[in-house]
Amino acid sequence: MASNKILCLSLLLAAAAATLAAATGGKLSPAYYSTTCPKALAIVQAGVVAAIQKETRIGASLLRLHFHDCFVNGCEASILLDETASIATEKTAVPNQSVRGYDVIDDIKAELEEACPGVVSCADILTLAARDSVVYLGGPSWEVDLGRKDSLTAGRAAVNTSIPPPTFNLTALAESLQQICPRSGSDGVLAPLDLKTPTHFDNCYYRNLLRKQGLLHSDQELFSGNSEANSIVRTYVNQPSVFFKDFVQGMIKMGNIKLLTGSQGEVRTDCRKVN
Repeated sequence: MASNKILCLSLLLAAAAATLAAATGGKLSPAYYSTTCPKALAIVQAGVVAAIQKETRIGASLLRLHFHDCFVNGCEASILLDETASIATEKTAVPNQSVRGYDVIDDIKAELEEACPGVVSCADILTLAARDSVVYLGGPSWEVDLGRKDSLTAGRAAVNTSIPPPTFNLTALAESLQQICPRSGSDGVLAPLDLKTPTHFDNCYYRNLLRKQGLLHSDQELFSGNSEANSIVRTYVNQPSVFFKDFVQGMIKMGNIKLLTGSQGEVRTDCRKVN
């Protein structure tokens, strides 16, 4: 699923997430909703599948949405909060201005609220939606621990220091891609990070790097002069199963960054605002 929205998330998660500290305030469980909302996982999956069938690119967008949430103060759905008098929304921060998928989460949340009001957190929806997107697009599956709570505030100021801004540096890009991708990256023109399989989750992104065909400068840096990074890229090209395994491990670790659990936070009834 190397679309224009996945950025270099795959390697970021697989290689860098292991260095992130995952501070949790309580125990999670895959069976967290088994009695309180037994259809929760099926509802999320159905919502994700319906959204991807409508627009394939949204799968990568949902994965990116989860990433942008977790890397700013943890996986607590703060990115979903709209602007209010007391909340400075993260949505308008520069790195998040191209983030999308909020409406998909809204639709899934509405279905869950109808089935089991006030039970399933928005943070858990984001985590499940990311996993379900990867699976539907041909990637690996993994068991998701559940029980996250939603934040009571947002952290716009932290976004700029936690998420690299989506600035296009195309100095090493083939001429054809330079023509369709402006350096500013601000006009809404889209180009896939993987020209061969832009709507499928696979290791072609890394094959492109070996051919010096990374779309963004930051992508191609993963296979340039750093011998350790070069070795990882080659491994992922030659052993796709290793990439899948590392990706899953990275996703699990990322999904556990600085969680709110137990009596911390809340379960929002509307993901866009606190209760």
